[in-house]
Amino acid sequence: MTEPCCGKARHCRAFDRARQEHCQCPVLRVAAASGAPCAGAAAGLRARRNLRNGTLVQPRRRGGYHGGNVPATGGLVQALSPALAAQIAEARRVTALTGAGMSAESGVPTFRDAQTGLWARYDPAELATPEAFERDPSRVWQWYAWRRELVTRAEPNAGHRALARWARHARVTVVTQNVDGLHQQAGSPEVLELHGNLRRSICSAGCGEQPVGEGEPPPCPRCGAPLRPDVVWFGEMLPEAALNGALAAVEAADIVLSIGTANQVQPAASLPHLARRNGCLVVEVNPEETPLTPEADWSLRGTAAGLLPLLLEAATEQRVQRDE
Repeated sequence: MTEPCCGKARHCRAFDRARQEHCQCPVLRVAAASGAPCAGAAAGLRARRNLRNGTLVQPRRRGGYHGGNVPATGGLVQALSPALAAQIAEARRVTALTGAGMSAESGVPTFRDAQTGLWARYDPAELATPEAFERDPSRVWQWYAWRRELVTRAEPNAGHRALARWARHARVTVVTQNVDGLHQQAGSPEVLELHGNLRRSICSAGCGEQPVGEGEPPPCPRCGAPLRPDVVWFGEMLPEAALNGALAAVEAADIVLSIGTANQVQPAASLPHLARRNGCLVVEVNPEETPLTPEADWSLRGTAAGLLPLLLEAATEQRVQRDE
């Protein structure tokens, strides 16, 4: 982010285009365009305050995403009407917003679930902050090293692979809150990581990305400062390039998919609301209802691994019929 919020659009429901033009904050533009309090009432007052500063904000409600084994049959087949299938088939630009539920199907513990064994007595939200790293860098590094080991064992699931295949027929931009790199592993050519990547490490003093070395945490080989995971901690700014890319992808999309996300963590929760404001088709894929459900054009109940291959199959059939 190049400039802090100017503060001229501080009343969430009173945003308008004139106020947006006074501020260079990309996160604020999302909130302004959403028409909701900082684009998501679920995040509450704290979200509204922090969204103006472009920081990663915790949801008010505790408890992680728990993806159920919802069968992708019956009601789903009926829900995939010819009209929806045709819109999917015709879409040339698709933006997929993915969250923890998608990775959970690959066996990656969600953020809130990652507190088992030796880590059961720690609150993950108290480990994922710059202050926690400053107080006890070794403890924070060890927790992330444990999480990194879990991630390296995981494999992309059918949902990841479906999005990668979809990119053969349309420009598919994946905007993910996940930090596991599974979209790239599945072959998606265009992935924007809003919250960083657990597989990478960077210098805590700002020297840039560095390989992982020995120690807990290892020193930066360039300046000697401790390395840290290349993830966005609560209270930190999101990567400007990734956030601007996400905004551009949503604004240019024919269809925006919200997949496996509870739509509670800001500022990512604002993006589908921006799409709706722009008149874009919004399709939600989730086993449970979320704050986005009433706003989505289609809300399909089920998991990413179960539904995305069917969406892709329906679109393929529509293209075949169209070309015959």
